[in-house]
Amino acid sequence: MIRSHFGLESNPFDERTPTLLAHQKEVFDTIKVHAQQGGLCVIMGEPGTGKSVIKQAIIGHDPKRMITPAIARTLHTYSNTLSILCEAFGIEVNGRDTRREKLLIEAGWKVNHDGKMLVPIIDDAHLMEVECLRKLRLLFEDFPKSHNLVLIAQPSLMHKLRLTVNEDIRSRITYSVTVKRLAPDDIKAFIFAQLDAIKLGHNTFSDEAIELIVRSSEGILRRTRNLCISAMLEAVRDREKVVGLDQVNCVLMQPHWRKDHDLEAL
Repeated sequence: MIRSHFGLESNPFDERTPTLLAHQKEVFDTIKVHAQQGGLCVIMGEPGTGKSVIKQAIIGHDPKRMITPAIARTLHTYSNTLSILCEAFGIEVNGRDTRREKLLIEAGWKVNHDGKMLVPIIDDAHLMEVECLRKLRLLFEDFPKSHNLVLIAQPSLMHKLRLTVNEDIRSRITYSVTVKRLAPDDIKAFIFAQLDAIKLGHNTFSDEAIELIVRSSEGILRRTRNLCISAMLEAVRDREKVVGLDQVNCVLMQPHWRKDHDLEAL
């Protein structure tokens, strides 16, 4: 609907084609450096602050030179995590854990022999049992140095790793960063960068609508993205080419955007 109404060739605010902001690009560039010399990197942040954008940028960066198997089902056991890794490498998943570990290590060395880097990514790593994470850390000890295990998590992961019993994992972290909420000017820059990516003018959103979106998103990228898309859908329904206050307010009236005290008054 949005593409047809606004005459677009691609979807607006599409997470699959990320546009990195300055602070996200800095994290992305650092991850690449650590992949060249071996690393264990941790990217933390509140839900919706842009960690997934960085993840997609890593995955899509250079598939021919940088292999990036991504594990998103982190509630699995270590055995099932091995199965997911094996599937990513096209390895037979049947057999004992020790056999699959051996095959994964061989696959890692083959990647290294081919002159490629290996960057396994574990998303929502804070949900993974620490013992499973410990076994993965031991597994990657036998991988070539040109690899970088990346953990993407909420800040609660670091609280676990600060426990004395988990010092063996924390002491091997080569880089960690917290992706924070964005300042208002950065939120505006994100919106305009997304409009540039789909070749829409900055005046597609009125100045008043932009200000309201910035205030309501509270520095969270995911909220910004969802609010912009929903407001554009309201503009389609209203047959308007400019997203204004009416469209944004219509979205903000929905229960999931309302504060608890507002809902109690209803």
